Amino acid sequence: MDRKEYHKRYREKNKDKIKQHRENNRDKIKEYNQTEKGKKTRRIGKWKFMGIVHHNFDELYEKYINTEYCELCSVELTEGKRTTKTTRCLDHDHSTGEFRNILCHSCNVKRR
Repeated sequence: MDRKEYHKRYREKNKDKIKQHRENNRDKIKEYNQTEKGKKTRRIGKWKFMGIVHHNFDELYEKYINTEYCELCSVELTEGKRTTKTTRCLDHDHSTGEFRNILCHSCNVKRR
């Protein structure tokens, strides 16, 4: 059994235990998610869930965080809760999952 299958079975078997842990530790989890390590962990997890494939996610995250301008149109990238035309996006091929570029939201939508 591979690691992915093991984790899937574990989650199914311990669903109530996991839910109870989340409820009991809500404040600690929220606090952790506000740290740099927590933000990095959540973002990389989101990329993996979306099916993005890369040989080194730590390296990819550093490139993502340190890229200040869109690699196609050179507009300055922004971050925030609201998505705007200049919001930083990780562009990838939807059929293979391969990472392509760090783009603004506008260029990313056009590229699909």
